[in-house]
Amino acid sequence: MGVLTNLQPERVFYYFEEISKIPHGSGNIRQMSDYLAAFAREQGLTYIQDTAGNVIICKPATKGYEQEPALILQGHMDMVAVQTPDSTKDMLTEGLDLAVDGDFIYAENTTLGGDDGIAVAYALAILESREIKHPKLEVIITVDEEIGLLGAGVIDLSMLEGHRMINLDSEEEGIFWTSCAGGAGADCMLPVEREHATGLAVEIIVDGLQGGHSGCEIHKEHGNANCLMARALYNVIRGLDLQMVELSGGVADNAIPRLTKAMVLVEPEKVQQLQEKLLQEEQQIKGELGAKDPDFKLEVRVLEQGDYEVLNVRTTLLVLSFLMALPNGVLAMSGDVPGLVETSLNMGVLKLEEQLLHAQFSVRSSVESAKDALIAKLQAIVELAGGRLVISGAYPGWKYRVDSPLRDKMIRVYEEMYGTRPKVEAIHAGLECGILGSKIADLDCISLGPDMYNVHTTEERLSISSTAKVWNYLIRLLEEKDHV
Repeated sequence: MGVLTNLQPERVFYYFEEISKIPHGSGNIRQMSDYLAAFAREQGLTYIQDTAGNVIICKPATKGYEQEPALILQGHMDMVAVQTPDSTKDMLTEGLDLAVDGDFIYAENTTLGGDDGIAVAYALAILESREIKHPKLEVIITVDEEIGLLGAGVIDLSMLEGHRMINLDSEEEGIFWTSCAGGAGADCMLPVEREHATGLAVEIIVDGLQGGHSGCEIHKEHGNANCLMARALYNVIRGLDLQMVELSGGVADNAIPRLTKAMVLVEPEKVQQLQEKLLQEEQQIKGELGAKDPDFKLEVRVLEQGDYEVLNVRTTLLVLSFLMALPNGVLAMSGDVPGLVETSLNMGVLKLEEQLLHAQFSVRSSVESAKDALIAKLQAIVELAGGRLVISGAYPGWKYRVDSPLRDKMIRVYEEMYGTRPKVEAIHAGLECGILGSKIADLDCISLGPDMYNVHTTEERLSISSTAKVWNYLIRLLEEKDHV
């Protein structure tokens, strides 16, 4: 018996548990893609599986719905695969360990993948059903959304009939998203020089931060572990002649990093001074973060004296100065939509290799020129430091549609079911609607989903009751005819 067996809607949670058994972190989606293709074959449905792994599954209209406009349901199959530091799970080969706590589903010691596994579960349960009435359905499940909307960028949709689409990649039930920011990945790369040195190794750890989704939660100003590490080391390096050995933090450019580790080499007689300075940094940062990140901590562990390959003192200072100069967080709020972040960036991944430092950002803006200007700023900083910038996964924003028959219908059905009007809002996070809208002429699109919390972190939670509410709404919406 499965962990979710007794939950309702039964088939939705059945499929959610099934796909949770399959490793499907971004860049590791072949097994999941093959599972979806096999599902389509078993159900006798027409499908396309492209070379990237994207899957499109089509189901004919049920009797009496042949004249209704075709409807596209859309989500992505990959998840941000994050685990706690003490987890021994191999997320490349092992599935998730699901658990239930009251109204919430979570995964033990890892992210849950509700973003966007719940979209896949909804779609499979609908496609499987012989009882739900619906127009022709065209289900699009893309790959590698979390690392730059890569699947949406290469998918061919020329064979589709539908011009109305429900994107199932939102995380707040009762809110209909109608536009989103555009974005890109930015890898700021800086060459480094190493040398052989002898000294006392000290490990420094920034931990205890809440993290979160850099699109949905950047406005909460949670601490960024990569930025805080750079700040702390930059502020203590002078007079100590520190040399960097290792530096790493974060797991994805669109996840606010919670944990960053560094190893530095220091003269033994200066260790106490280093510890005292870092303690001062910890106290200052903790006071600044306050309730935004109450569990922040900066740990110092003295390791062994020995021989190491290190960055020389000049390069260590250059690296820290470079990281301090790079912007991070919310840069501008929208002048048109109160409370909406317009432009931001997140230093999601920090990685020091043998000859190269990578600082990887997710850049977002609902104004294309502002996005371009921010990328140009990064370019200028990187070039001044002697490095280079590589942009990847650029995607357009999703513009609000003034005339939307789908939105009008969805609002009306929601009001009839629940006696209240849903919120209709814009979102700073990137959705695939903009890219897919460039491939389907006159696409009318709305995004929705059930309540999820702490997405892209190991505290991710999916509400069972909200999942059921969204399911009931979707079924009613499918059965609601335009032509009576």
